[in-house]
Amino acid sequence: MASQSQGTSSEGSPSATVSHEYRLAVQTRSYTEIWSKIHQRDGDEELVLEQVLQPNRECVEEALRHAQPNSLTRLVSDYFRHTEDATHLCLLLHRSVYRARDLYAPLHELLDVFEDLSLNHSQCTHAFNVFTQFDRHDNPFPSPDSHHNLDDTRRLFSDLKNKLDRRLRKARRIRRATVICLIATAVGVVGAAAAAITGHALTAAFVVGGPCCVCTRSKDHMKQLDAAAKGTCVLNGYLGNIDRLAQRLRTAVESDKHFIRLGLERGAEDKHPIQEVLKQLRKGHSNFLQLLNELDQQICLCFNTVNRARSLLLQHIYTTHYTS
Repeated sequence: MASQSQGTSSEGSPSATVSHEYRLAVQTRSYTEIWSKIHQRDGDEELVLEQVLQPNRECVEEALRHAQPNSLTRLVSDYFRHTEDATHLCLLLHRSVYRARDLYAPLHELLDVFEDLSLNHSQCTHAFNVFTQFDRHDNPFPSPDSHHNLDDTRRLFSDLKNKLDRRLRKARRIRRATVICLIATAVGVVGAAAAAITGHALTAAFVVGGPCCVCTRSKDHMKQLDAAAKGTCVLNGYLGNIDRLAQRLRTAVESDKHFIRLGLERGAEDKHPIQEVLKQLRKGHSNFLQLLNELDQQICLCFNTVNRARSLLLQHIYTTHYTS
């Protein structure tokens, strides 16, 4: 995976980064495993965060206990906490997808059975009853002002990425200055002359001076920062897609509720409004199913991206701890 990640710059556009990660993610075994896991438990309220999120909270807390307490550790801790919160919200939206499929199943069955819009009295009564049941249920997707929406989480990730990027730029400047200083010392060059050392001389100086634990630690810290920054960028892109799809689906449900209420106003005896409702529902039938499938897939991709980024970051933490 490391070689694949090199093509994605933390400074690149979120849409390009997400597209790149999408092509990688859907081909992985981990994506298939997550998809299977969450859909085996469709509709089960006992589907808990620990069954999806990896590495889990216990592993993360154990790693952070052994990490040196500093501003970098706090940033990394924030990253793990925000990804856990994002996964929790996505699990709630996955539950919304299940509820939406359950809510629409009778309507879709109705559309499949009544392809001919010229309904008899019995069919009108049946359609009226299905409409009544649909109207009694709340919209399964959260409203924009709900505490389940992703806006706050996305803002947190944006702020976190800015902090990580600033820290990464600072770490790179410090490392360059340290390397120049060490090389200057190794070859007996001081002051501004160190900046004039060529690439070949740099290589020679490393051979002469040998490995430096300070450089190794700074490089490991930069890997942590880079991994977290890239993961934050990609994850924020997925959360944006998920949020937009969820709002489109909520709007579609509200629109269907509006038409269905119009069909219910004049009772089961008047078949004309019922036929018109069926006509409107049929227009949006395939598009609604497609949006549901897209949201389902984006949620699974988000889980996969979170787990991959968390695993990589945790690996860097352990590497830094045991090699420092």
